[in-house]
Amino acid sequence: MDNDVPMAAPVVFGGALDRAVAYAQLLATEGTVRGLIGPHEVPRLWERHLLNSAVVGELLPAGARVVDVGSGAGLPGIPIALARPDVDMTLLEPLARRVAFLEECRDRLGLPVTVRRGRVEEGPARRELGGADAVTARAVAPLSRLAGWCLPLLRPGGTLLAVKGETAEDDLAAAGPALRRAGVESAQVVRCGVGAVDPPTTVVAVTRGTVRATARGGRVR
Repeated sequence: MDNDVPMAAPVVFGGALDRAVAYAQLLATEGTVRGLIGPHEVPRLWERHLLNSAVVGELLPAGARVVDVGSGAGLPGIPIALARPDVDMTLLEPLARRVAFLEECRDRLGLPVTVRRGRVEEGPARRELGGADAVTARAVAPLSRLAGWCLPLLRPGGTLLAVKGETAEDDLAAAGPALRRAGVESAQVVRCGVGAVDPPTTVVAVTRGTVRATARGGRVR
């Protein structure tokens, strides 16, 4: 891996930069050996993965309780936790080998995050992790399916932040009917890290409706 740290990294990670560097090294070594990161991704770990994930934190309120679903190698949850140490982050992942890697990252980096093994669509996760202020997800599933899994984890007014790419607008349009049926209050495509990362990170932000909004069917752009 190129040891040069991008100029944006100190701005995005601040005092957690050293731990971000250590995490990048873990991804490039253990993460690659265990098949969590493809070898071709190593040269672009910072731009495509760490910075791209960390800037999603700008959409979170102070002290937010966040569940990162399908966390995999810890993306976007670990970079967000590094950049936003005020948030209460839980990394939810169903596969044991990935959970083991996440636990090692947590311990080596000294991160105050919770690692849980489980599936977002199953009852135990919904009972134990429900009421979150935000749920984050990156490359997990199409939005129509992802929203059905994740909305039950959110408090009324909480937000699903789905990290998407160039197809975000199309994904949101295709998911519109499913989101309306779910009582979503609003859904929109937003860009994070403008002026800090190039290109900015594209996120579909889906807000769970209140009881009243759900009763009237919600509003989805």
